[in-house]
Amino acid sequence: MAHADSTLAVIGAGSWGTALAVLLARNGVPTLLWGHEAEHVARLAKDRRNQEFLPAIEFPARVEPIGDLAAAVARAQDLLVAVPSHAFGEVLRAIAPRMRPGQRVAWATKGLEMGSGRLLHDVAGAALGDGHPLAVISGPTFAGEVARGLPTAVTVASHDAAFASDLAQRMRNDTFRAYTSDDMVGVQVGGAVKNVLAIAAGISDGLGFGANARAALITRGLAEIFRLGLELGGQQETFMGLAGLGDLVLTCTDDQSRNRRFGLALARGASPEQAKAQINQVVEGVPTARVVRGLASAQGVEMPITEQVYAILYQGCTPREAVQALFAREQKPEFG
Repeated sequence: MAHADSTLAVIGAGSWGTALAVLLARNGVPTLLWGHEAEHVARLAKDRRNQEFLPAIEFPARVEPIGDLAAAVARAQDLLVAVPSHAFGEVLRAIAPRMRPGQRVAWATKGLEMGSGRLLHDVAGAALGDGHPLAVISGPTFAGEVARGLPTAVTVASHDAAFASDLAQRMRNDTFRAYTSDDMVGVQVGGAVKNVLAIAAGISDGLGFGANARAALITRGLAEIFRLGLELGGQQETFMGLAGLGDLVLTCTDDQSRNRRFGLALARGASPEQAKAQINQVVEGVPTARVVRGLASAQGVEMPITEQVYAILYQGCTPREAVQALFAREQKPEFG
């Protein structure tokens, strides 16, 4: 058994959690990979790969699938949560009573808490209490590319500089670079809102609107991230960095993005439910659109692209009607 002072437990055995576990283990970090379904964990252990999400990637020797959450927490120095945003609070509350003082928690989940609209560091703080350093990992990352060892860069943000540095050090290698930041708010806002905008980009491309429209949408989408992020206390440079512009460009332009593929399906005439069934994995932008719209309204922040994605998903608006609404908006200066 690995010593608790060096072991890291990845909580969540989907595609992203698996990719992160593989990355860490390749770097020599003893890594537990926890999944909530016993049968899935048993298959991971038997096959030494995640046949469901990353079938071509063999687990390094230092990846140990585990189905016992209490044992995973007990054996780990640090926890890295990689579950969908709708499960984040529930998982943190399950972890909380099992944690030791000073044990550290990071997450690679992108989204906001459903219902409340809270950023995930507020959810984590409420669930875990004080005394546990927190960090968030975000940036332009497709799980398959990270698992295959393709060049990737991310941001690790924490109010605890030592934790951010330690995590970044354990993740970095010849093809993976991790930058550190203290802007947890900005990194989380960028990672959440870009999923909504990627749906819009998929719709635009699916309707055949071309490269000009896509570039305009990404640029005006970034302005929406800026407006909300600054209002919530994020730092401007974060939104121009990997967790802002970088992640936005990635998810808006490549069909590995579930949110973009979801938008393409909507443009082809699928209903939101049909489009979700086609993707058959969590599409974070769908619940996030509702939460971000509510947050923007509460903060008095104008987010017209987000508003139209919400209208398509929840108000029966067609993609073409949403586009017409965007172009019918009053003329105004680009900045200000």
